[in-house]
Amino acid sequence: MYVIHNGKVITEHEILEGFAVVIKGEYIQKVIPQEEVLNVQGAQLIDARGGFISPGFIDIHSDYIETIASPRPSCMMDFDMSLREAEKILISHGITTMYHSLSFYGEDVFTHKAMHDPKNLQRMIDAIDATHKNSHLIRHRLHARFEIDNMDGVPSLIKNMEDNKVHLLSFMDHTPGQGQYRNLEVYRETLKGYRDISDADVNVLIAERQQTKCLTIEQIKELAEIATKNGIAIASHDDDNIQKVVLVKSFGTTISEFPITLEVAMKAKELGLYTIAGAPNVLLGGSHSGNLSATEAISYGCVDILCSDYYPAGLLHAIFALHEQHDNDLHNMFMMVTLNPAKAVHIDDEFGSIKAGKKADLLIIERMDDGYPMLTRTMVNGILITTTNYRSQ
Repeated sequence: MYVIHNGKVITEHEILEGFAVVIKGEYIQKVIPQEEVLNVQGAQLIDARGGFISPGFIDIHSDYIETIASPRPSCMMDFDMSLREAEKILISHGITTMYHSLSFYGEDVFTHKAMHDPKNLQRMIDAIDATHKNSHLIRHRLHARFEIDNMDGVPSLIKNMEDNKVHLLSFMDHTPGQGQYRNLEVYRETLKGYRDISDADVNVLIAERQQTKCLTIEQIKELAEIATKNGIAIASHDDDNIQKVVLVKSFGTTISEFPITLEVAMKAKELGLYTIAGAPNVLLGGSHSGNLSATEAISYGCVDILCSDYYPAGLLHAIFALHEQHDNDLHNMFMMVTLNPAKAVHIDDEFGSIKAGKKADLLIIERMDDGYPMLTRTMVNGILITTTNYRSQ
């Protein structure tokens, strides 16, 4: 039993000062006034030292595990080791629940990573699933990023959904000329960044990719129905026009990942979709692909969720950057990495906020003298996972 006190508590509705959080077993028992702390019998006191007491971060889009498991295109590390090493890094950034975003590619024209081979992909899916039964630090979940040109991968996706190994499904389309790569020059430069390839070969590849056979709308709807039947949240990706947002909404999509323009993001919000932007977009001052600025979209109130995308440290720093550099409400920024993603993937009954009866996934965030945010305590399921002591000499 713990009592975390002397901090600012991030609740579902506000930031409370002068209150403490009581944890009993795996759960948050209650939030009490600071003056009642000494009345709690048998509890270990944890001093937040004036810092923020926050719910653990929930990251629903990150392909970071692919970098850990396959640090070079032709290198493949042991998957169990990769997950265990990755979670030590993720917990250090406040991420207590991670939806590992694995790509179900038809053909990966960019990197040809061994990680994208169907056999390796399935091995990683099984390794993520096995963490639920073995000792682990954080919650590992699977976000299946399914490329709609992956015709051969449909049976595998269906089986994994029916085996309860998929926890979020997104439909991806990286065909040049639309979505993330609607600007073909961006596609060309991205491709050249990955491969030593001539302009002529790029033109041939673009023409081939634009003719690649993809799933029909009816086939996508069928997969969406299977996901819905199994309680799996569904996301679209790189929505680049209003018509697409309306279409994806029609077959059960509830999340719009990385809408390309402000107009599209606003329409997604109007239709009741949760909208996602990347924390790196905030820290870099814009999209690396030249698309929607996350900071601008947040200022217009049309982004609900921040994800780490490919940079786990981004969540913590984006919260404070958005508040201090762009005058956004700090409580709302915390909700973008805690309660809002929990709602989007249907786990908010147990996770995502500091509320009696919910799982005790908690962080203490203090500030250095220069304002730099530092994570000094992490707790998952009521178990104190890490304690970090910064020193001045």
